[in-house]
Order: sequence, then structure tokens, then C-alpha cells
Amino acid sequence: MGTLYDWSTEYRHPAAWDQSFAPLSLPAMLADSVARRGEAPMLDFMGRRFSYAEVADGVARVARGLQQRGLGKGSRVGLFLPNVPHYVAAYYGALAAGATVVNFSPLYTVAELEAQVEDSGTDTLFTISASALLPTALAVLEGSSLKRLVVGSIAGGLPAAKSILYRLFRRKETAAVPDDPRIIRFSALTDNDARPDPVAIDPEGDVALIQYTGGTTGTPKGAMLTHQNLTANARQVNAIDPDRDADDRILGVLPFFHVFANTCVLNRTVLNGGMIAMLPRFDAKQALQTITRTKATALPGVPTMYQALLDHPDLAKTDFSSLRVCISGGAPMPAELREKFVAATGASLVEGYGLTESAGVVATNPYEGPVKAGTIGQPIPATHIRLLDKEDPAKDAPEGEPGELAVKGPQIMRGYWNRPDADQDSFTADGWLRTGDVATIDADGYIRIVDRLKDMIAVGGFKVYPSEIEHKLYQHPAVKEAIVLGVPDPYRGEHPKAFVTLEEGYDVSGDALAAWLNPQLGKHERVSAVEVRDHLPKTMIGKLDRKALRAEAGG
Repeated sequence: MGTLYDWSTEYRHPAAWDQSFAPLSLPAMLADSVARRGEAPMLDFMGRRFSYAEVADGVARVARGLQQRGLGKGSRVGLFLPNVPHYVAAYYGALAAGATVVNFSPLYTVAELEAQVEDSGTDTLFTISASALLPTALAVLEGSSLKRLVVGSIAGGLPAAKSILYRLFRRKETAAVPDDPRIIRFSALTDNDARPDPVAIDPEGDVALIQYTGGTTGTPKGAMLTHQNLTANARQVNAIDPDRDADDRILGVLPFFHVFANTCVLNRTVLNGGMIAMLPRFDAKQALQTITRTKATALPGVPTMYQALLDHPDLAKTDFSSLRVCISGGAPMPAELREKFVAATGASLVEGYGLTESAGVVATNPYEGPVKAGTIGQPIPATHIRLLDKEDPAKDAPEGEPGELAVKGPQIMRGYWNRPDADQDSFTADGWLRTGDVATIDADGYIRIVDRLKDMIAVGGFKVYPSEIEHKLYQHPAVKEAIVLGVPDPYRGEHPKAFVTLEEGYDVSGDALAAWLNPQLGKHERVSAVEVRDHLPKTMIGKLDRKALRAEAGG
């Protein structure tokens, strides 16, 4: 089975679509950048800078410290960390030791963290002595098969003056580290000669990262991403940047534990020898100040992040002159939001698409146009796209009709950790990854996501796409955010219901919005109600959280 569209012609990215990427491990990728850019800054953490050589030394010390404790090939090392320098040293250090990294969200509860520690067989967990993290990690140490914790201090990554202030005024945010032989200070782990034993890595066979998917239903699954999956995706993303040889300073506010940031912020920037301006969490004021201070050139984010920056009073005094490109992913970007952000900043803002199982990125609009609003652009190099029949994935979708987006490429995962049953559901018989997203491809090769298969609402035998109703809602000047869900209906099975938040200064009732919306929709698409809320639930990276809203609404 082939692709439905040949992107070797009319390809809008500044690179060949039909190219290949040689096998490359993550430690080898880092080593190459250290050799080229040793004295250049790699990390800026709240004003403290670390060069490539300094980071490489920390990576080597982590690798050596892990090896001294018997960790290497076959070991799983967990990272329960926000965006702090320890993350980068632990991530590349574990990989240099030959181990597999397992990412965990810093927002996990004890039960969530424990379940994934057990599922992955994580042996050692890195965290920091923050009161929001350490108690959870300690509880998991007691209640699971986890063998040890490595605990760092956030103050250790800050500039000297900030570090002193942090210790003086933020003690309530710091948790005491118990005296326990299973708990190792980060400083003790790295107190060695920085000479780890060399490890032979098979980039295409060795799993570098187990990345758990949020999943729309059921238990999260661990996607097994090889070294080649991750380095290929970093190279694919780098290839579509027409100014990739220019100074590269990226604002790293998306959480590194998430696959979007892991590829687009961390690995791609390290590949390119650029600098990451790290922030431990998203704060609009701090993000705007950091753009001005570091003269950031790129900002990957999610739509709610760009909305928050636009809403902040400091927007007008922020210097955006250095900002070349912003990449939006994780959720559809409303056209009105994109237009407002581009007008306010002068930066290019392009929408892309990816998923955990694709190491981050599948497609994006070209950085230098033409951008087609509402589309995810064209596939990145070496990525093949196919549309499957929505009812029978063994067949192609009928010509001109939406179909389930299926993907092949060097970035596609090896499979799910210990879940061959899930692999059968997620791959076609001939190896295409089924994304679960319904899409169309236009005559120019631009892909438009129509909806999620699982999110489609069945109304009396008709399929209703929530995203189409949401798109209409965003055209109302009062609507800031919108989610449409299917709710039970005794006669039609389900009916659509909308949940919205309002732009500042507007006071519009749900009834008025429904009266405005429904005449624009087909009879089976019309919403039963529009519920106006102060807030809609969001995920850790700021995406509107349909799953959480469904749970709240009892759906």
C-alpha cells in the first residue's frame, strides 16, 4: 500500500521530502555538538548559563555514577522532574550509561507514578527536593519495587544571588530529604571521575525512552522510542527550518517530560548546537521577560500558552524582534488566535502535528509559508502519510473523503512496552501507525485534521465532528475556549453539548450562544446547550483536556 499523495513535488519545506537519516544515537548526537560548540552556552536557567562542555561533564558524571551502582543496558531510569538542569544531565547521562529513560509528569499523584514505575520496571528515579515532588517520590519508594531515589536541589541550578534568596524565602517549597541508604543526593551520585565505561548502542534497536501516552481512555501505555526514532525526529524538524544555521536560542517552557518538548526543544536544539532558555514552569510574565533577556529566536508552545501571553499586560513592553518562529502543537490553533499573535509579535506562528508514538512531530506548516490556517501543513522529511477507511482500516479511504491518518517514517515507535495487544490495534498489518485522527489531504498536499475517531459523536446514526462545532464557536467574538462533547440522549444515543469560556469584557449567556450557533449547523450537529464556565480543564502542557471535562460532566 502506498501513500495517497506524492510530496516529492510541490513540497513547501526547504528540504527534500524523500530523504533518509543515517542511524544515530543520542549520546553520539550530543558528543558531536560538544565537539563543535564546547564553549557555547547550552542552557540558560533563570540567568545561570551552562556551556556544552559543562553539561557534557555533568552527563558523564551521571553516567559514571549510575554505572557504579550497577545500572546500564536493560535498566530503566525514571525522571520525575520539571525543567531544571538536572533533567538534561540525568536524561543524557542515563542514555550514556546504556539505560532507558522513563519520563514521568511532575503532576502525577502517588497512585499514577507508582503504576507507571511498576509497569515500566523503573529501578532508579531522579527528582528534586521540592515539596511538590519529593513526598510523592518517597511514597512511591515505600510502596513499589523502586530501588533508589536520586534527589537534587533546585537552588543548585540557580545563579548565586537567586540561590541564596531561594534558600531564604522559599523554604516552604523545599522538602527535607530523609537519611535513607536508598536515597542518594545528586551531588553524591556525580562525585566521580566523569569517565563512564563506553557502551555500544544500536540506534535502531535500543530503546532510549519509554514515553507514556495520556490516552483518551484506559490505562496509559508506554511508547518505546529508540535512539534513532528520537535523533531522526530531531533531524527532521531541524531540516525544515530555513534559518537553522543562524543563532538558535529557544524558549524551553514546554515541559521536557512531554514528547513535544523532548524533540522540539531539547533534542533538536542540542543537535543544532543552540541554547535552551529553560523555565521550570509556564508563567506568562516570566516567559515574556525571558524572551527579551535572552533574545529568544524560537518558541514552541500550545494554543493556550499563546493566548496567555497575549492576555498579559507586559506584552506591549516585550521585545519580540529576535523571535523568528513559534510552533504550535498539542491542540488545534484557532485562526483568530494565530492572527492576533502574529500581529502583536511580528513572529511567524505555524501549526504542526505529532503524537507520542511518532517521537513528537509528523507534519507542520512551512516556516516561511504558505501557511494554510486550520491545517497541520505538510509532512516533515521521510514521513509517509496515508488515509485509511474509517470503518475498515485494511482499506484506503474512498477518494476525496476523510480517512484515518496513518503514518510511516523513521520517527515511528517500535511499539508499546509489554503491550502486544495494543500494537495489534495501533498498527496495520503492513506496519502503518494508526493515529486515531480523521484527516483530509488537499490538492496542495496540506493535511487537515477533522477529528478524533474516539471523539466523534454518534447522533441517531450520523457522525458529528466536535472540532467543526468548536470551529464555529471560535468565530464568535465572545468565545475564548471551547470543547464540544457527546452527552447521552435517550432517543438519538448522543447529542453534542458545548462548554466555553469567555473573552475578558464579554457577558453572554449560554442560551444566547446556542441561539447564535445552532442555525449555522446541520440538524444533527445542533448542540443541546452551551455551558459558560470560568475555566476549562487543561493538561500539564496547557492543552484543553477533553478527557477531564468528560469525567467532570459524567460522560
